Amino acid sequence: METLGNLAFGLGVALTWQHLIYCFVGCFLGTLVGVLPGIGPVATVAMLLPFTFGLGPAPALIMLAGIYYGAQYGGSTTAILVNIPGESSSVITTLDGHQMARRGRAGPALGIAAIGSFIAGCIATLVVAFFAPPLAELALKFGPAEYFSLMVFGLIAAVVLARGSVIKAIAMVCFGILLGLVGTDVNSGTIRFGFGQPELTDGIGFVALAMAFFGITDVVANLEHKDKSDVYGERLGRVLPSWEDMRVSFWSIMRGTALGSILGILPGGGALLASFAAYMFEKKIAKPPRTFGEGDIRGVAAPESANNAGAQTSFIPMLTLGIPSNPTMALMIGALMIQGIAPGPQVMTERPELFWGLVASMWVGNLMLLVLNLPLIGLWVKLLAVPYRLLYPAIFVFCCIGVFTVDAKIFDIYMLAGLSAVAYVLFKLDCEPAPLILGFILGPMMEEQMRRAMMINFGDVTIFLSRPISAAFLIAAAVMMLLIALPALRAKREVAMQE
Repeated sequence: METLGNLAFGLGVALTWQHLIYCFVGCFLGTLVGVLPGIGPVATVAMLLPFTFGLGPAPALIMLAGIYYGAQYGGSTTAILVNIPGESSSVITTLDGHQMARRGRAGPALGIAAIGSFIAGCIATLVVAFFAPPLAELALKFGPAEYFSLMVFGLIAAVVLARGSVIKAIAMVCFGILLGLVGTDVNSGTIRFGFGQPELTDGIGFVALAMAFFGITDVVANLEHKDKSDVYGERLGRVLPSWEDMRVSFWSIMRGTALGSILGILPGGGALLASFAAYMFEKKIAKPPRTFGEGDIRGVAAPESANNAGAQTSFIPMLTLGIPSNPTMALMIGALMIQGIAPGPQVMTERPELFWGLVASMWVGNLMLLVLNLPLIGLWVKLLAVPYRLLYPAIFVFCCIGVFTVDAKIFDIYMLAGLSAVAYVLFKLDCEPAPLILGFILGPMMEEQMRRAMMINFGDVTIFLSRPISAAFLIAAAVMMLLIALPALRAKREVAMQE
């Protein structure tokens, strides 16, 4: 009953006209971004981050959240119509969604994607509402040692679940931690790794780093490929799926929602992992006839439900533990810290309007997305006609303006250029940026918690193993690293990530 009362309180916050406007703006921009190939939600959140500084914490987080789960909706449109996923988690939707479009069933494919995402989003919001409070209550019992070990576990999990080489993922985490240590040491007051530049006293700008690795690099990488978007010219026809389509897809939506809700909570998980896992699971257990890869509507319903559920439950560790489960959540933590709010369990007790307003806004946002996606599909298709040569220069300019507006320093533009060059080199070396951004966010927090724990125990490192919860996280992290080091398991992981 207490949870229902909190949800009612959250709805009262979310349904104010200011929050409704910001929720709509976030959902609209998220859908727009999801439709345009090559620009993901991480890049959009990074670009729009400076423009939320003038807002309060609640509207800023509500708008950024709308962008995130809105992009999961929009990414399916191009995946189905032109076989180009607008967002990475929509890659798997192309397998059956585009085949349905080629067979004249583009409308039902888009309809089941929107309906499945709506159902999954509503259920995932309940998961957040019911599971987040007990987890936050447990987190209030955490001390510095437990938080340090939890962050170590989160980074190791991100490494294990990262695509590509484990060695490269570990290197990117370490590089991110080193970048996070630039600036003034909070204990001694000395400047570390400043290289005589007074502008680095406050450290490397989070906004510049995020835009460099998730904005500029994505644009440059996409410019290397020829413009291959071909606007869908056929008539969509009936968008709403038939009752038979709904009957066939119902349990696929439920299974995708359940799997996405679980995987979204895991560090390194989120929408991308959820959509791939849901598709592979559906292929194994679906009843005959199995026509996956040839236009099976279950191959659209399951991953689209999973990616939206995963997008929303990934807020649980971010809001309750202050641990980002994916790069977008790391940007959300950055937004909270810029607003002067320390992420963690105290957010629920000290700022209930922020926590419950955000949770309730997910329901409102999912309804808005359903209204946006079904009637306005024709509009989203027309956006595919925008030439990349016009789109990408505008993104460059937008990134530079956004970075400059943070502190109005020209040095931030130079920092953006330098970090973009580094990011592009790392991209060409096939190094994934997600572990780096997680290391950048968690690195300074890990250092602070480790120092606190050591001070409490008079410099004795055994505190991390003598406290049961801390020891459990460290042992789990060590086991994960040992397992991934085994040749057989490493080979299976590489095959799974390649698929």
